Amino acid sequence: QVQLVESGGGSVQAGGSLTLSCTSSGSSIHTWSCMGWFRQAPGKEREGVAAFRSRAGSNYYADSVKGRFTIAKDNAKKTVYLQMNNVKPEDSAMYYCAAGGPLSGGCLENDDYDYWGQGTQVTVSS
Repeated sequence: QVQLVESGGGSVQAGGSLTLSCTSSGSSIHTWSCMGWFRQAPGKEREGVAAFRSRAGSNYYADSVKGRFTIAKDNAKKTVYLQMNNVKPEDSAMYYCAAGGPLSGGCLENDDYDYWGQGTQVTVSS
């Protein structure tokens, strides 16, 4: 059974940095077409933040995080990272790792992913 376990969330001041990790148990990260990070703030819809297409090596970012967030992976550790720099209060949300995604097109075109982690909370104070 596939499990995605996130870690690294916490509280940080605006302008600071945080790194989230997502480790897959049982399956290589190449198993899926996409892996990515999504977030959901209270009262808001879930939105895609960053993702990559495994075999093509393409990365995708939401406009709101371009230039500030970076998605990376370590195949040997079966781990995906989200490096968050220059964070803003509006980045506060529960962040979820996901695996699966669309078989073609951009990996953030929808959130139709097969597997989800339990989430890790990020809180940015001004």
